Amino acid sequence: MELRPYQQEVVRAVIDSVVDRKGLTFSVEIARQGGKNELSAHIEMLLLTLYVMKGGTSIKCSPTFKPQTLISMNRLKDRLNDYGYEDNWQAEFGYIIRLGAARQVFLSADETSNVVGHTADVLLEVDESQDINKDKYSKEFRPMASSTNATTVHYGTTWDDGTLLEQTKQLNLELEKEDGIKRHFRYPWEEVAACNPNYGAFVEAERARLGEDHPLFRTQYRLLPLPASGRLFSRSQVTQLIGVHSRVRSCRPGSIYVAGIDVAGQDEQLDELVLTRPQRDATVVTIAEVTVVDKLPQLKVVEHYAWIGEAHHKLYPQLVNVLKNVWHCTRIVCDATGIGEPIAAFLQASLGKRVELFKFTQLSKSQLGFDLIAAVNSGRLKSYAGDGSTEFAQFLLEIEKAKSQYRPNQTINFYVDPSEGHDDYLMSLALCIKAAQDSAPRVATGGLRSE
Repeated sequence: MELRPYQQEVVRAVIDSVVDRKGLTFSVEIARQGGKNELSAHIEMLLLTLYVMKGGTSIKCSPTFKPQTLISMNRLKDRLNDYGYEDNWQAEFGYIIRLGAARQVFLSADETSNVVGHTADVLLEVDESQDINKDKYSKEFRPMASSTNATTVHYGTTWDDGTLLEQTKQLNLELEKEDGIKRHFRYPWEEVAACNPNYGAFVEAERARLGEDHPLFRTQYRLLPLPASGRLFSRSQVTQLIGVHSRVRSCRPGSIYVAGIDVAGQDEQLDELVLTRPQRDATVVTIAEVTVVDKLPQLKVVEHYAWIGEAHHKLYPQLVNVLKNVWHCTRIVCDATGIGEPIAAFLQASLGKRVELFKFTQLSKSQLGFDLIAAVNSGRLKSYAGDGSTEFAQFLLEIEKAKSQYRPNQTINFYVDPSEGHDDYLMSLALCIKAAQDSAPRVATGGLRSE
């Protein structure tokens, strides 16, 4: 079997524990695309071969049946075929692969799945352990290995310090100190790159694109956990975000501009649309000049507009004038969530396809947050220099006060705590980055590639 040295190390430890009935629990962290799933499939094929006559059951659980469990099943089928078993294995009930008297069972760990009653007497595998609910695992999966003292393996990439994978890892490290038996295996991207130079070149480009401390790069490639919550930007990141260019009031000929619009909430009173919390809630437009360096958009924020206490129907003509006549924006992303939908729809009707309606959901906002962090880390996003204005002061305040919350499903929430202010400028900036990604600006030469 052609496995890399780090994969072979895990295989030896797992097979040794299974064959000698040691009942150890292992945790395996391998950088993204480093061969974790291939490792798992090889272990499964080895155990099917070893127990083909004697019989036995191994179980693998994944966060979802579609696509994760199905992908794992197909990978094992491919490995069995590769090694000459194509006429010997059978599929049963849509979730079991049998070779002789040995069985490999694939189950979903989705919180709604019904898995009670299965027993793993050979091996219990937990795929993407960081995404599996700890209570679900403890109540329904862990007991599958208890009566037989079966070996257990948790695979994944780290996330925050509260996941099942991190909990298992920390316990394993403590046990290692007591008896010297290696239970935790960690292979960050450098280890994978040592075996695959092409992989190393790809990850280097990702580090430049995202920044070394970007949550996704930090967890999926460096395998370093995140705090559950904290500041979205460090002091050095805030400093890096502020540029040296001046704020400008209108477009330059030949330049490309995009806009992000965060819409203030409002209530309807006495047939008039009145903003709620007018002392804080604002409709904010962020204007940025966009160029492309090494195929990545570079943004210079050049102007902010903010309307506080302005009824939405009075904003319509002002927004159209700013976006169409003052800046000639090629791409505009507007908050279309809830009360923002009428403004967004009006702008799209007035300005056409250049306007994208954006609805905030947990997933869509998370992606905005990751893209915002990447743009700041890489130096591709710069604000105009401080000019003593109310707009800049509020923008800087929100950037400094912005908080992050990392969720178990590998998403991020970002916001300003209401007790510390509001996040209109922050969200408008994030939407502006989205607009830049979808625009078609001219290509610039020179500069540093970062991401």
